[in-house]
Amino acid sequence: MDFSDAQLERYARHIILPEVGGVGQARLCQARVLVVGAGGLGSPLLLYLAAAGVGTLGIVDPDVVDLSNLQRQVIHDGATLGRPKVDSALDRIAAINPEVRVVAHRVRLTAANAMALVADYHVVADGTDNFASRFLINDACFLARRTLVSGAILRFEGQLSTFKPHLGGAHPCYRCLFPEPPSPGLVPTCAAGGVFGALAGAIGSLQAVEVLKEVLGIGVSLSGRLLLFDGLATTFRTIRFSRDPACRLCGDHPTLLEPSDV
Repeated sequence: MDFSDAQLERYARHIILPEVGGVGQARLCQARVLVVGAGGLGSPLLLYLAAAGVGTLGIVDPDVVDLSNLQRQVIHDGATLGRPKVDSALDRIAAINPEVRVVAHRVRLTAANAMALVADYHVVADGTDNFASRFLINDACFLARRTLVSGAILRFEGQLSTFKPHLGGAHPCYRCLFPEPPSPGLVPTCAAGGVFGALAGAIGSLQAVEVLKEVLGIGVSLSGRLLLFDGLATTFRTIRFSRDPACRLCGDHPTLLEPSDV
C-alpha cells in the first residue's frame, strides 16, 4: 500500500513502531472491524479504532442518543440527543478520520441476522450490556470463524477477554468461561446497577488495544485469559481458563449449530 504524505504524517507514530511499521499500518487501513454497541464501551473503542486508521468500521446499534448516555458514551454529545447512535457515531468518526469508511447497521443483533453481519468483518468487538447478546455474538463469531474481543462493565468493575476458538487447540470460547447465563436478576444491567462513567473509557480503550493487536498479529493475545479491573481498588488481575471439552459450541461434541442467545 502506498501512503500519501498526509497519511504518513497522520500515522507517523504507528509507522515508527517496529511492531507496526508501514506493513502493519497498511493492514490496519485494510481491516474491517465490527463493533456491536455504540455505547459506553463502543464509544472509546470506535474513537481509537478510527484514529488508528482501521479502514472499515461497522457499527451495530438500534438505539437513539439519550441524555442519560452522556455520562459515559463520549462519542455522542448534547447536539445529537434523539439521533440514532449509529449516525451520531458516524459523524464523530468522520470528524476524527475522514478516511475511515463507516457502515451503520441500525438494527438489533438477532439470531436471524448475526451470522450475516459478523461474517462481513475480520474482527468483532462486543460492547453490549446483556448476557443474551454476548452469547449470541460469541456463537456467531465461532460459526463464522471470526475473532471476538469482548468487554463488560458494571458499577466500578470491568472485564476483558479475547475469544478465537475457531483456531482450534487450546483457544476457548465465551461459553467455556460462562456455560449458561446467570439467573435473572442475579447480575443487574448498568441501568439498574449503575456504572462509573470513566470506567467505560478505561475498559473500552483496553478493548481497542486488543482489537488492534489481533488485526496486526502482535503481542500476547488475551485468548484463554480474563482480565479483571477493580476501579475502586485500582487493581488488575488475570484469570486463566481453558477450552471446555463439554462446551455446547466448541467442545468435542457440539450441539449448537447456529447462533443462540442462551
